[in-house]
Amino acid sequence: MPTTSDLEVAAWRPPVCGIREVFHAHITNHVYPMHTHDSWTLLIVDDGIVRFDVERHEYGALNHLVTILPPQVAHNGDSVSPDGFRKRVLYLDPALLGSELIGAAADQPVISDPVLRQRIHLLHTALDGSGEPLEAESRLDFIVERLHGHLAGTLRNPRPTAAPGVARRLRDLLDARLVEGITLAEASELFQTHPTHLVRAFTKEFGVAPHQYLTGRRVDKARELLLEGMTPGLVAAATGFYDQSHFTRHFKNTLGTSPGRYARSATGSTSAPGISRRRLSGDSSTPQSTKTADPTVETHRV
Repeated sequence: MPTTSDLEVAAWRPPVCGIREVFHAHITNHVYPMHTHDSWTLLIVDDGIVRFDVERHEYGALNHLVTILPPQVAHNGDSVSPDGFRKRVLYLDPALLGSELIGAAADQPVISDPVLRQRIHLLHTALDGSGEPLEAESRLDFIVERLHGHLAGTLRNPRPTAAPGVARRLRDLLDARLVEGITLAEASELFQTHPTHLVRAFTKEFGVAPHQYLTGRRVDKARELLLEGMTPGLVAAATGFYDQSHFTRHFKNTLGTSPGRYARSATGSTSAPGISRRRLSGDSSTPQSTKTADPTVETHRV
């Protein structure tokens, strides 16, 4: 994850097709002059208010709204208050939304949609570290789908369609690609299925999103290797995690303890009084045991 500078600015290019740049900033004194981008600008504000002009109309970006600025359309920006504002921005490839929606975005660049804003927030969270590309891809596709619905005037909440065949085929593929993983684009092309339909079908069938399933299976495999005596650093690489910190974060999120402590429990060296080694290491965690599906892809919300 990029670290912010003293000016609280961070910019990076994630390994996710369609995202050209991620930009996080705390702006206080800077005033943006009129300018354009050759990409779609998708912006959310966490603190403060941004005042900006698009085609001689003034708008305000607040923390509960989503701002979408189209390619090649001039805009500016400055803070309403002396404390400035905090923003998170995604610069998206023009092809993601298409040139036919530029006019609609220029006419109404501010969108009030809590579901969309939450999805954007969750995508930033996924991009703000060494996350699984499958997760970021899935979140991006649902964002683009909802943005397209707003701009084209066709927004609706699709009902999940039962498709156990394709869902099970994707599960088998994820099992086979446990270490190397797979992108959503690859899976969609392989199964000739739209990415959002594929994620919805999988989530409806198994109760978790594909990236959650993959993470759960990796943690399962990691548990086996730790109990066999492999060190956490080697386990991280052997189970497809980006690095040891990425592995530790997901392992602790799943089991409530670190990989090192879990491994030491196998010898009883850290067992608390009254807790047997069998109890510490015998429970099996499966992806299907997750209580709540990813809010980006819950079937009643996407």
